[in-house]
Amino acid sequence: MTAKIKPAQGSPYARILGVGGYRPTRVVPNEEILKHIDSSDEWIRSRSGIATRHWAGPEETVAEMTLEAAGKAVADAGITPGEVGAVIISTVSHFKQTPAVATEIADRMGAGKAAAFDINAGCAGFGYGLTLAKSLVVEGSADYVLVVGAERLSDLTDLTDRSTAFLFGDGAGAVIVGPSDEPAIGPAIWGSEGDKRDVISQTVAWDDLRVDDVSQLPLDASGGLKFPALRQEGQTVFRWAVFEMAKVAQQALDAAGIAADDLDVFIPHQANMRIIDSMVKTLKLPEHVTVARDVETTGNTSAASIPLAMERLLATGQAKSGDTALLIGFGAGLAYAATVVTLP
Repeated sequence: MTAKIKPAQGSPYARILGVGGYRPTRVVPNEEILKHIDSSDEWIRSRSGIATRHWAGPEETVAEMTLEAAGKAVADAGITPGEVGAVIISTVSHFKQTPAVATEIADRMGAGKAAAFDINAGCAGFGYGLTLAKSLVVEGSADYVLVVGAERLSDLTDLTDRSTAFLFGDGAGAVIVGPSDEPAIGPAIWGSEGDKRDVISQTVAWDDLRVDDVSQLPLDASGGLKFPALRQEGQTVFRWAVFEMAKVAQQALDAAGIAADDLDVFIPHQANMRIIDSMVKTLKLPEHVTVARDVETTGNTSAASIPLAMERLLATGQAKSGDTALLIGFGAGLAYAATVVTLP
């Protein structure tokens, strides 16, 4: 006789219960970027919408920024750290391959023996983590899940690259996902287009820095060590994001049974103001929909950008608890994830 596995006993639905963010104290204006590239403040603003970004100091590591954001999210959710049953951190800039930084966070925040792991899905990472967290809560594997996007992209920025030097910022955004009596996180529309994986990539693989002879190390034009940096084909990314990701966003609305007129808030990945404005136009979002444009002062913080933008909208009163929001992240891979949520 085949043994029968007991069915999972989780919550019928899941929701975001709290949000927290951390932005490094150092604010970097475009003028500082212009010391390294031949450009102008007007050109940077017109191409990206970015005026300033935050760069982390030596003590503002991925782990420290994560802890700050996580603590705020836990407090906002009204739970204790010990109630967190799983910790999911999306990052591409924690340079220690193993152990996962999530295990350090679970321990230091007081989450006991919570399951803890990192994911690498680039700018779509928060959406991936949110989808995983929802599944864990509904399945019953955890009552509350911490999801964090945390990046120190300044460490992966080539300040001499005119096309990317001004784009990236640092920070951490976190949410707590927990049980709900009604649907509050819609179906995920997620995926990847791996045939375009080279469109956004790291310039130097880590194993390229492991050589028997120092003369074999990759060097830049000035003879210095070519440390890994992020590169992207800007026009290709722009076209893909505007046209293909608008389709994904619409699919997320349809899957949730939500029309554009039903939306209160749109929180896209904060990659570029032109991309955001083009997506708003393509989706034909009505004027009453609040659109996150955190990129102007925070830059592109990859997986951290959506929760950071969410936190700012709620903190400033531009969005309120209970609002219906469309989230979409997209980036390296080319990976993407979109869903409709009720704001905490």
